[in-house]
Amino acid sequence: MKLDPFYLIVDSADWVERLVPLGVKVVQLRIKDRDETTLRSEIRRANDVCAVHGCQLIVNDYWRTAIEEGCDFVHLGHEDLAAADLLAIKYAGLKLGLSTHDHLELEMAIAAEPDYVALGPIYPTVLKQMKWAPQGLERISEWKHRVAPIPLVAIGGLNPDRLDGVFAAGADTAAVVTDITLNADPEARTREWIEKTKPWR
Repeated sequence: MKLDPFYLIVDSADWVERLVPLGVKVVQLRIKDRDETTLRSEIRRANDVCAVHGCQLIVNDYWRTAIEEGCDFVHLGHEDLAAADLLAIKYAGLKLGLSTHDHLELEMAIAAEPDYVALGPIYPTVLKQMKWAPQGLERISEWKHRVAPIPLVAIGGLNPDRLDGVFAAGADTAAVVTDITLNADPEARTREWIEKTKPWR
C-alpha cells in the first residue's frame, strides 16, 4: 500500500470540508470527547467530502463506528490497539494504521500487521504533552529498517522546512496537525505542504 506523502490530521468535519478540496489526499479525523451522535455526524460529513474529492479518510480510534459508517481505514494509538478487536477490523476489510513511540510499541505494532506504522514525535510538538522525548531523524531510519516494506509515517513538530530531512531519513509520509490548523492562513499552508511533498508522490 502507498500513502500520499502529505497526511493531514484534523479534529472536525469542518476542517475536512475546508481543506480537503484544496488537494489533500489523506486526512485523519481525530475527534476526542464527543457524544456518539455528534461523532457519527462528523464521520459521515467527512466521509462524504473525501468521497467527492478522492481523499482517503482515516478515522482515529473509533473503529466500531468506522465499520458501521462504511469507512475503510482506522488509526489506533497504543492504548486503543490493546482494546481493539483486530479480527473484527480485518474481517470488515478496514486498513489499519498504528502509532508507535518506543521499541515495545513497535514490536506490538508489527505483530498486528498494520498497513502503516507512525513514529512520533520527531520534533517537539505543541499538540499535546508527550512523555516521549523527540525521536529525531536517526530514529526514523531505524524504524524504517524495522518496518519495511510497511509505509512509515513521521509525525510531531513537522513543517515544510523539515520535510527534506524527514523523507531523506526514510519516512514515506509526513503527518501534520498544528502547523496547518494553528497557522494564520491554513489554506495557504496546506497548499505549501502539497507543493513541498510533490517530489515524493
